[in-house]
Amino acid sequence: MLEANDCIHQETIKFGLKMSAKTDLSGNLSFLNLADLIQLIGSSGGTGILRIIGHYSQHPGLIYFENGNPINAENGKLTGIDALNSLFGWITGEFEFIRQSELAISKDIKKSRMQVIMDGTRMLDDGLIEKLGPITFDEKPTADSQKAAGGPIIKGPLVDYLYIVDEEEFEDGEEVVVQGKHGNWIWVILEGCVQIIKETSQGPLNISILSHGAFIGSVASFLIGGNIRSATTIAIGKVQLGVLDSQRLFVEFARLSPELRGIFISLDKRLKKITEKAVSYYLKSESTDKIFYEKPPLIRQGESEERLFKILRGHAYIVRRIESQEIILGRLGEGDFIGSVPFIKMGLEPETASIYLSENIKLNPLNPKLLQSEFEQLSTTFKNIIENLATNISVSSLIVETYKKVNK
Repeated sequence: MLEANDCIHQETIKFGLKMSAKTDLSGNLSFLNLADLIQLIGSSGGTGILRIIGHYSQHPGLIYFENGNPINAENGKLTGIDALNSLFGWITGEFEFIRQSELAISKDIKKSRMQVIMDGTRMLDDGLIEKLGPITFDEKPTADSQKAAGGPIIKGPLVDYLYIVDEEEFEDGEEVVVQGKHGNWIWVILEGCVQIIKETSQGPLNISILSHGAFIGSVASFLIGGNIRSATTIAIGKVQLGVLDSQRLFVEFARLSPELRGIFISLDKRLKKITEKAVSYYLKSESTDKIFYEKPPLIRQGESEERLFKILRGHAYIVRRIESQEIILGRLGEGDFIGSVPFIKMGLEPETASIYLSENIKLNPLNPKLLQSEFEQLSTTFKNIIENLATNISVSSLIVETYKKVNK
């Protein structure tokens, strides 16, 4: 896991990179590690090749990106996710990223960007990836010490200042929002980091750390009746936040088709459900629900899937299979969507989760191409909010997995 002192401001990153006519981005791994690089390229939505020259390797490592997501990799004889995981062990070296309009290579990596980062750093911490370099790391937090650890760091994309109407500052330890309180403000982090905490019956549980470009708040702020904060947010050190133009965002949200608006609302509900599931596993209060065993899954983990549905009646269960155990990540209901959404990567179905249905289920098929076209017309800020929401869902699902393994 990453810790709070790993938090890097975007301003620092900009001055630390070397730009040239041949490359779009270059620098040193001692300044930006692979996890930071993947997040940085992801935030720009770049398509191209990241080339890494390790000081302790005879050949370069290559990672292929499409729209900011890693789709393949090479490291000697290794390819795909195995090659990408191995590159997390390259401690020293140089990198360069070259943009390309398109890539003629197979999409062998199906994981979301955040899941790639989480899995790679965890495998490195567990000694499953060979470290190439003279630097050694301090021992990272183990799964059962997550409560005390800060949690994974989530960096957002480059800030779009057109939607910022005011700025606010918070001192170290100051609460930005409080779990259970009403509030419709949405902020973007301009400088510093904040800790996301879920209050539980056994004390506060650290979920994640948000850094530069990440958002505090979600599309639930646009719903009639107000928004109740589902977690507490606390400043780590001095934090500067940009207040977004809520009225402008609300108007954009209201103009969406009912289908796309419903997907965004369902995304927000997913995050809450999966985070609640993490709390349940942490408290060891989760009871196993066997309803999804009654028939085969509609969507099977790891298989290719392009269908997208809206639930009209009944329930659907998000289930991740890890080794010999199945983990229920959440139960979805009326108005929620299931399937593959072309413009977001949540790290769930179909790549790393199956979808099981209740007996009384009724589904309505949606048109992914029409939704993709509508999504592309949104403002940069609104698209960034949705991308950030999907990243948080991916991280929360991995936290559920962590506590399920600890409590098995």
